[in-house]
Amino acid sequence: MIYVTVGTQLQFDRLIRAVDCWAERVKRIDVFAQIGKSTYLPQAISWERFLSPAESIECVRAADVVVSHAGMGTIIEALEYGTPIIVFPRLAALGEQRSDHQLSTARHFGKRGLVDVAEDETALSCILDGLNGSKHRACLTPFASAELTGFLAEFLGKP
Repeated sequence: MIYVTVGTQLQFDRLIRAVDCWAERVKRIDVFAQIGKSTYLPQAISWERFLSPAESIECVRAADVVVSHAGMGTIIEALEYGTPIIVFPRLAALGEQRSDHQLSTARHFGKRGLVDVAEDETALSCILDGLNGSKHRACLTPFASAELTGFLAEFLGKP
């Protein structure tokens, strides 16, 4: 299953429309979207406006891939559960956000190989076309890395 989420605060018609059109083109029927306040209503994919936090987590856990705006909550959840995530940031130039902080967030995680980043609809379609069924990435752990703890210990002057 592909789980698409736009969060709860703002509409994100561009993402929902792009995934809906892609699913129609490739005849993909296992796509479910949380569309929030979006005004575009999907025709080819299943959707709900809002999910409870528990329902959203279950969708992330069950998904083969998550497609999301660059919301930190969704990115962290996907990384915690090892579910691959495609991040499609909201863009200020299109009036989807006041600043391009989502673009910066997406690029930051993308450079580290933690997420796939699609900055436009064509890139999103290409990434979706290339899905290979690989379900899990490495999971984030609730513990700091040895590198970080070593750096902090050295910085604080403790063994």
